[in-house]
Amino acid sequence: MISLLQRVSEARVDIDGQTVGAIGPGLLLLLCAEPEDTEAVGEKLLSKVLKLRIFSDEAGKMNRSVQDIGGGLLVVSQFTLAADTKSGNRPGFTGAAPPALGEALYEAFVKAARVQHPLVQTGRFGADMKVHLVNDGPVTIPLRMTA
Repeated sequence: MISLLQRVSEARVDIDGQTVGAIGPGLLLLLCAEPEDTEAVGEKLLSKVLKLRIFSDEAGKMNRSVQDIGGGLLVVSQFTLAADTKSGNRPGFTGAAPPALGEALYEAFVKAARVQHPLVQTGRFGADMKVHLVNDGPVTIPLRMTA
């Protein structure tokens, strides 16, 4: 599973002019399933995301997790994280999971996140989304989890 985490002071997802998910301080998580991924891979990734210490403590050091600060988690599906740009000028996306598998793994990830974290918001799988964010830092962390 490929993900891109952004520490945000706020973020939201709009679809057709309507906000479908929004958080204040926390993490925007862009998520892409790959063909070999399973729910177990998603659970490993979620555990890492929730424990990753990328928020500042009183001394200004990155020592706190999103759970430590009580921040939000905004999970947005983004198959383009699997883009293959090795040749030519048009990216290929065969590295992304087929849509049915991608959606099932995305939904399983969100369900698990809602069990483990009190504030989880989402976009909508496969929708044309407008993602608005204020990156705090900026802090952007790529994460890739495999079986």
